[in-house]
Amino acid sequence: MESSYEDKYYTVDGQEIHVVEKGQPGRQVAILIHGWSSSWFATSPILDLLAQRFHCIAVDLPGYGDSPPYSERTTIPKYVETLAGLIEQVSDGPVVLVGHSMGGMISITTALKHSILVERMVLLSPTISGKLSTWANWLLAPVTLMERFSLGSAVVTAVEKSIVGLTDRLMRPALFAQRSDINSADYERIRMDARRSGQGRVRGECYWAMRENDLQGHLNGIETPTLILWGAEDNTVPLRDAGVVADEWPQADLRIIPKAGHWPHFETPETTRRQVAAYLGLPRGSAELIVPVEDEELLRVHEAAQFLAHSALGDELNLAQRTRLAAQMQQRQFAPGEGIVHAADAGRDLYIIQSGTVEVWQVPDVMDTAGYQHDHDQMKRVAILRPGQITGEMAMLDQGERSADLIAGKGGATILSLDRERLMALCEDDAVLGTRVMWNLATAVSRRARFILWQLNRSKQRQLAGETAPQEELELVR
Repeated sequence: MESSYEDKYYTVDGQEIHVVEKGQPGRQVAILIHGWSSSWFATSPILDLLAQRFHCIAVDLPGYGDSPPYSERTTIPKYVETLAGLIEQVSDGPVVLVGHSMGGMISITTALKHSILVERMVLLSPTISGKLSTWANWLLAPVTLMERFSLGSAVVTAVEKSIVGLTDRLMRPALFAQRSDINSADYERIRMDARRSGQGRVRGECYWAMRENDLQGHLNGIETPTLILWGAEDNTVPLRDAGVVADEWPQADLRIIPKAGHWPHFETPETTRRQVAAYLGLPRGSAELIVPVEDEELLRVHEAAQFLAHSALGDELNLAQRTRLAAQMQQRQFAPGEGIVHAADAGRDLYIIQSGTVEVWQVPDVMDTAGYQHDHDQMKRVAILRPGQITGEMAMLDQGERSADLIAGKGGATILSLDRERLMALCEDDAVLGTRVMWNLATAVSRRARFILWQLNRSKQRQLAGETAPQEELELVR
């Protein structure tokens, strides 16, 4: 799959930077940033996913991969300024930052210093305090201290080549979960990046640079919407850093992934990709991860997200949440009088009228719903649904039989449909959004039920008073 990537080089303030690009030019840019002692490959498991709708640029930070090191000492602020310069070159608007480990710290620092450049972030096991776990520090601190100096770096490189198997065995529990599903090829590539010759100095400098860039006490100033995924068994960047996020950055969407260590995107790739896709509003499900999304589809999602602001289902959802919801929906268009769904059809979808009208026609009890043809003479129109209204939710939720036919009104109709499986997946992948959507759905059903009860009471009062209810009201009651 790497053959479909494009290798490129940029120069920012005299510093050469190697990147790997994928995705249609002209789209919003997503910049993927790897962590300590790594390369662009560290973000590869989600590169194809993001390239569906973004123009992705996975960087080799100076001193790593195929990017030469800085001539001066490496610091996190230096990386941030280089990243800002790169964004200035490759994008005409705010970007999405995806950072792993130290790349997460760089992303957060960029959002703090240059918030105008960052629209959203996805962070994978980000370094917050800069202090690694006791296990990682015990193994790495002496080595990185030596690697800061040229003679020490040469000694470390020479020794590591002779005992590489031992260091790998010692580091594996710090990097990966006990039940990790990382495959051997990916593991070997990650370890090859860590062993790459010539990067000893930058490894040593970055180890201490992270400590100098402690983000504790600064997270409450971040306004950029952010998803944070953390492996439950991360023994490199400890979960105590996740506690700092919970205390100082409650707006961040923090999720802990079981059976994952410091590399959740390699160890639990399906779970990670599914949650990233849901958060960024990617239209495709996990079975279609590398299917490109056309511009028309992106425009449809954008228009649907804007429309949902005026629908009961989108009540109190922000734009990012409405975009995620819209990405799970299908848009369908119907000609005047065309059937949308029949009472005999299985209940699997709910429908939101986006434009036009939808007529609800009730099937008389005496008719055989298994073989009837739609016939106005034998059926009764009981309601006309207009833009923003919801129908079909009861049958979708309990998968029971539908109570009526739905047909497009005189001017036709455009509807958004959401099937049960996608709604359940959304609730699983994004609990906050899923809970709000289900609450909005329950509220809409409750309001409609109360209105129907009001109509019934009005009709009963008229009958007791000897009056005749208006024909339109009687139709709605039926």
